Amino acid sequence: MTQNNWSVPETEVLQRVHERLEGDGADVLATIVDVEGNAYRRPGAKMLLDEAGEGVGAITAGCLEDDLLAAAESVREHGRPELITYDLMDDEDDVWGLGVGCNGIIDVLLEPLTETYRPAVEAFADGRDVAVLTALEDSEGALERGDRAYYHPTETQLTTPDGEPAPAWPNELADPAGDLAERGRADTLEIDGRGRQLEVFIDGLAAPTELVIFGSGHDVGPVTELAAKNDFRVTVVGFRGSVDLETRFPDADETLTTSPAAVSDDLALDERSYTVVMTHNFIDDRLTVEQLLDSSVPYIGLMGPHDRFEKMLAEFDDEGRTFDEEALSSLYTPIGLDLGGGSPYQIAHSIVAEILAVANDRTPRHLKTREGHIHDRVTVESPSK
Repeated sequence: MTQNNWSVPETEVLQRVHERLEGDGADVLATIVDVEGNAYRRPGAKMLLDEAGEGVGAITAGCLEDDLLAAAESVREHGRPELITYDLMDDEDDVWGLGVGCNGIIDVLLEPLTETYRPAVEAFADGRDVAVLTALEDSEGALERGDRAYYHPTETQLTTPDGEPAPAWPNELADPAGDLAERGRADTLEIDGRGRQLEVFIDGLAAPTELVIFGSGHDVGPVTELAAKNDFRVTVVGFRGSVDLETRFPDADETLTTSPAAVSDDLALDERSYTVVMTHNFIDDRLTVEQLLDSSVPYIGLMGPHDRFEKMLAEFDDEGRTFDEEALSSLYTPIGLDLGGGSPYQIAHSIVAEILAVANDRTPRHLKTREGHIHDRVTVESPSK
């Protein structure tokens, strides 16, 4: 497994799964379904393992991947899902011969990649939220390990991978599935009632968060690259068509040429859209910011110093346009976190870091000052039967 394959964004892992479903290989999908204590990744992290012994994606910092490649051979041979538990609580004693010191217990589901996963990757590719429900244990035997159902926010009940009603699945799972789909989080739930004990892994796949960058200068490139590696779906918008945007910004998912006055007409911006304005043209920036402030986007990052924006506000005032504090609360200028760097990539890091902090509702600070777990724990109540 190469470093490049290990470090790909989660969006690329799902894209690769989509591509591999079109082939005839015997791939195995590994997914973390539960974590007790501390671990590098949380439930929902995925890794695709192919017949050639290569893996795409990461579920640990690299410590368990080789073992999983070997375990995948067993799954491939027997054609049945397997649930493997790695107990690293006492790893200081080198229980696994790894010495990784994660101090956690990690449950990993390995399953043959089949057509039952297609609705998940197709919904994700289409920008739709979806929850994937996978059976782990069922005391009644109505569901076998690896059996799958789906929750789509536009539907009122759980469905099979074929889109039919899923009677073997308790419909009480729809509420937590909807919650996890909207949040893009994952959790394992246990239902114990009426003599049936059912353990289900629910993987919420939220539509990718969109980042729209206004500008076509070379400094847009590092921001685009880093944002794409952080699972943003990136659109680069240029004005006047003087630059081949697709060639200049190969990491962008989409490029668009328009005019500042047509931004709201040509782009569908909503509460999942994060925006960066860095045209380096004062008039273009002002016209773009004015339209963004009238939208529901939660983040508008504007390149430039404070006095440049003060000049912008003065011109708005001269034109009779005023914005209250609530509207301006989504505007971040000068853009980025104060990380002290000044090179193009250092600036891009500070910009993307700020967007991540806003998107994850975080106040940036050192992790050494954070109490409790580094990663938030998902709290979803198991439905009663």
